[in-house]
Amino acid sequence: MRKTEQSRTPAYLSWGMIALVVAGALWWLFAPPLPEWLTQFPAPKGLDNAVAQQIDAAVNWMKQQWASFFDVFTWILRKILGVIESAMVTTPWPIVVALVLLLAWRLSGLRAAIFTAACLAYLGLFGFWEKSMTTLALVAASVLICVVIGLPVGILCAKSPRAKRLLEPVLDVMQTLPTFVYLIPAVAFFSIGKPPGVIATVIFALPSIVRLTALGIEQVPAVVREAADAFGARPMQKLLKVELPLALPSIRLGINQTIMMSLSMVVVAAMIGAGGLGLDVIRSLQHLKTGQGFLAGLAIVLCAMALDRMVRGRPPG
Repeated sequence: MRKTEQSRTPAYLSWGMIALVVAGALWWLFAPPLPEWLTQFPAPKGLDNAVAQQIDAAVNWMKQQWASFFDVFTWILRKILGVIESAMVTTPWPIVVALVLLLAWRLSGLRAAIFTAACLAYLGLFGFWEKSMTTLALVAASVLICVVIGLPVGILCAKSPRAKRLLEPVLDVMQTLPTFVYLIPAVAFFSIGKPPGVIATVIFALPSIVRLTALGIEQVPAVVREAADAFGARPMQKLLKVELPLALPSIRLGINQTIMMSLSMVVVAAMIGAGGLGLDVIRSLQHLKTGQGFLAGLAIVLCAMALDRMVRGRPPG
């Protein structure tokens, strides 16, 4: 009996589903129209325009009152970008290649150095060398700012549960808000060019290093902390000599993810005048040049992969 009942149950479910579908179709075809209050959400008319006008007024007020701050901040960003870009673009390419390969070999071994050499050869042979250096300068400035801000904030989140509760919604918004949304105030405050591109990239990439830094410190075993306390280590000594060294793999992963997310913003930043490899992708899209767009996109991918192999470090064993 049990086997028979179990075999009949799926048939009953199937007939029930068919009956529901038929009933729904008949209702859709022959039922009278539903009242408006059921089909349309009762939203107040003009609410979106009123709120948008208030936001515009707040942005205009900030532009007027904080104009000197934005000018100084833009000047600092331009100086940082100028120094990094001039160092990478004006330096002869053999020196850049030698330094990059030496760094890749020291950080990640011979295989990473060989792969990096192949990526650099692609950039040079297809004429993307200068544009790739411009792109990497923007990425380097963004990652530098993310590390300077993200490491202390990540340590704060690991040490203070209250700060973590307050900052988590902010990090969620920074990471999930569409990039074009905060490009609008970035352009409004910092004009077009590379500074707003850096700002947008930092907003998008910063949460990764904050979260992974906090995670790495939180995962330090309690017995290690207790041993440090038993030896009389002060809080700063425990942080610098015990917790941060043990959290280094997670911090390195955070830097890796920050670099990857910064490179993913290259095309978006090019839309507001940042230039670099993203500009070639945009121009190829505008003129439907599939081949050129593919080559420029592949150049961005190879830059990301080379940096990933370098930052990842030597494989264990």
